[in-house]
Amino acid sequence: MNKTITVAQIRQAAQEAFDESRNLKGGANADYIPYLANIDSNLFGLSITLLDGQVINIGDTDYKFGIESISKVPTAILAMQQHGTATVLKMIGADATGLPFNSIFAILLENDHPSTPLVNAGAITACSMITPKGDSDAKWKAIVDNITKLCGSAPQLIDELYKSESDTNFNNRAIAWLLKNYNRIYDDVPMSLDLYTRQCSLGVTTSQLSVMAATIANNGCNPLTGDKVFDPDITPKVTSLIATVGFYEHTGDWLYTSGLPAKSGVGGGVLGVLPGIMGIAAFAPPLDSAGNSVKAQAAIKSFANKLGLGIFNGNNITIQK
Repeated sequence: MNKTITVAQIRQAAQEAFDESRNLKGGANADYIPYLANIDSNLFGLSITLLDGQVINIGDTDYKFGIESISKVPTAILAMQQHGTATVLKMIGADATGLPFNSIFAILLENDHPSTPLVNAGAITACSMITPKGDSDAKWKAIVDNITKLCGSAPQLIDELYKSESDTNFNNRAIAWLLKNYNRIYDDVPMSLDLYTRQCSLGVTTSQLSVMAATIANNGCNPLTGDKVFDPDITPKVTSLIATVGFYEHTGDWLYTSGLPAKSGVGGGVLGVLPGIMGIAAFAPPLDSAGNSVKAQAAIKSFANKLGLGIFNGNNITIQK
């Protein structure tokens, strides 16, 4: 079915979703990473980027927060761009674990397989795959440059968050060495873990994330800069990863109620992708039990439902000015 919505309707739905969600209670800042525990829990932003380059920003969309697990999305894209989607499937996989994002048990259940680049194990493996092999500085430059192109502007490493993450990443150290034991790390283990920790410590804004989401939705072409960041065949692959594991063990409930592929991070961000239509992002620090922002997911879900947007609707969406 063909469906037409206007930019004015999009703005109205975004504002209404923001207003409805801003006073929600519940959830708490992530406290296992000391830096995150101290972020102002009242911060809240919602941003939408259309494929013609229009950006709708509401609330605290210029505040830089820790990208955390959302960083898994751009690094998965970079690994696919460097090695091809078939190689990433072979060397990492695309199966949802149905378990927490930092599960060690999931590695064993998957027969020594990292499962997907959007959980910690697969993301550490993805960092090990980034070229050039053995060169930490060059790998880091490739990771940051890729995020910069996706967002249309550069992220900023939050040094205090990086130190906080590095001092407390005991579980990820265990994951990294277990992967090494099963030959699922493809470069130096400490280097790969450090790259993953650093990328999670990058500071981004809600507006930057919505541009990243729109670049994915636009088949790899950044709608603000016009730059071709990655090949079009990567969009359906990375969107499928986001759809199947973006909210970890709550992913099924999320897709059932929102219809929108989205990826969360314990920094409070959520990135959503509607291929061919728009990118959306929201940020608010308090998290639910699975590590997903309470307000951010409520706002994005409300927005999508108000406009009847979703990848399962079978609608051909046209946006009019």
